[in-house]
Amino acid sequence: MARRKKIYEGKAKTMYEGPEPGTLVQYFKDDATAFNAEKRDVIEGKGVLNNRLSEFFMTGLTQIGVPNHFLKRLNMREQLIRAVEIIPLEVIVRNYAAGSMAKRLGMEEGTVLPRPIVEFSYKNDDLGDPLVPEEYIIAFGWASQQDMDDMVALALRVNDFLSGVMYGVGIKLVDFKIEIGRHYEGDYQRLIVADEISPDSCRLWDIETGQKLDKDVFRRDLGNLADAYTEVAKRLGVMPQNSPQPGKPQLIN
Repeated sequence: MARRKKIYEGKAKTMYEGPEPGTLVQYFKDDATAFNAEKRDVIEGKGVLNNRLSEFFMTGLTQIGVPNHFLKRLNMREQLIRAVEIIPLEVIVRNYAAGSMAKRLGMEEGTVLPRPIVEFSYKNDDLGDPLVPEEYIIAFGWASQQDMDDMVALALRVNDFLSGVMYGVGIKLVDFKIEIGRHYEGDYQRLIVADEISPDSCRLWDIETGQKLDKDVFRRDLGNLADAYTEVAKRLGVMPQNSPQPGKPQLIN
């Protein structure tokens, strides 16, 4: 596929103009960042893994009727998606205390929460994506009360799906974040899941050992990030159990 006009470049993905109106091409990079990009590295094969894993999760959501932006995978690093107007919020769902929540509330990591907790953070890297209450969201016009109700409902459906899929392969879904966008079809608008769903945006722990299989491996220097993501992909059947870690193409004589 010929390279098209670049629309946007983020920390982990680049967006290009799509082949048809209302579409974009999403390219997954090998860049890894943490702590608002204060820590950076390039992890060979990470983009390939996240492209395949996000395809797997988005396709599964489509099959159970959860609307999302995914249309089809184009190649190992690119997928065709619906163009949406991203709401400037990250929707976070927590099943266990971990990360910033555990630190903020003085809770032991891994504490089971009484129910899934949904939080909103304002998408702004310069501010560190701060948590925001619903009053702020409404007052600043980022989303309406109906939008927030719909976003919570979408996030909890995603949580049910991901939790079940991960549990089936021996992985605990600790928490995750998603982005949601407004998709326009003529005069009709609906909210759909956008961005990506991958180990970049989830906390995933092995149920038996507690081994981390997500970006905390990179944040906390716990090992090789690509190995952790490859383990997730193999358990889910996205990659064969005996396949090597994806990386640069190799010539075969």
